[in-house]
Amino acid sequence: MAQGAEAFWQGVWYGRSRWVYLLLPLTGLFRLLAAARRVWLEKRHQQQLSVPVIVVGNISVGGTGKTPLIISLAEHLQQRGYRPGIVSRGYGGRAPNYPLAVTPDTPVHHSGDEPLAIARATGCPVVVGPDRVAAGQRLCDQGCDLILSDDGLQHYRLARALEIAVVDGRRGFGNGHCLPAGPLREPVRRLQEVDWIVVNGAPDDALSERLSGLSPLSDSSNPTGPYRMSIQPRSWCPVSGGAPEPLSRFREGQSVHAVAGIGHPERFFTTLEQLQLTPIPHAFPDHHEYTPGQLDFDPPAPVVMTAKDAVKCQAFARPDWWYLSVSADLPDRFWQTLDTRLDLLKRDFSAEHQT
Repeated sequence: MAQGAEAFWQGVWYGRSRWVYLLLPLTGLFRLLAAARRVWLEKRHQQQLSVPVIVVGNISVGGTGKTPLIISLAEHLQQRGYRPGIVSRGYGGRAPNYPLAVTPDTPVHHSGDEPLAIARATGCPVVVGPDRVAAGQRLCDQGCDLILSDDGLQHYRLARALEIAVVDGRRGFGNGHCLPAGPLREPVRRLQEVDWIVVNGAPDDALSERLSGLSPLSDSSNPTGPYRMSIQPRSWCPVSGGAPEPLSRFREGQSVHAVAGIGHPERFFTTLEQLQLTPIPHAFPDHHEYTPGQLDFDPPAPVVMTAKDAVKCQAFARPDWWYLSVSADLPDRFWQTLDTRLDLLKRDFSAEHQT
């Protein structure tokens, strides 16, 4: 039922349904309340941690590709000598207490799928909890010198030094309206305030034109972007655990049962087609909780999935179940501007805490 409701609203927001405009009065109320909430949190309740916070988020409902970007950012920071930590809401998890430190062995029903996948991929300290300030403070106490906030653009109680907004290059902003008439959490003009705009995939002409009003896609001298990000497959990994294998482990044209419980399952299916596989798609709701026997498909064929799905299937995985390890590929210009801003932040925070 949840899957049907999700598919229904996605079809409405990203289609051409006209009846949805009857909800515009509610959208106006939503925007008013969201704006008031932001002012209230920023003026009265926002808290600054002792280390810089980089928020990675979006303005739309559903997945845009934040998780691969978070992983690539963490790896880049580690290579530069930082000790990054990651905070997340832990959506889908129900921990016995919060904030919860997530390790590779944490039960997925405690942590949620994305934080566990991030912890396993990066080896960074990961803490989840509805109170991101408390989660961030836990990471500071563990010795982290920089914090990445996963999907935290609208969590204004946590002060941030930098913001990165991720936009889905294929779906864009849907009909351009905020909830409930459209898929947006905040108006598109919110992107004028962020430090970087990252577009996951090549935008179509309409989206490129929309973004050009914020900052031109073709202007390489513009440090804000937008920067085009592509998701690059790395290897196939056994869901049950073990050493990764090369992308060539499946023959060209091989049929596979493709499982995706993510915000935009079609993106995963397209990636498999680009790998010259023949996916039999099985789309599930975002953060779906799989059960044994649910992935028994006919006809028999290997089952492939995302890393986010794999952490929920490991306990009952079969030998022919695999997940695709991926990385986020961004232009050198993005990393150069990030490093420049980080150097300035490091100096500023160091000076602030010496006084």
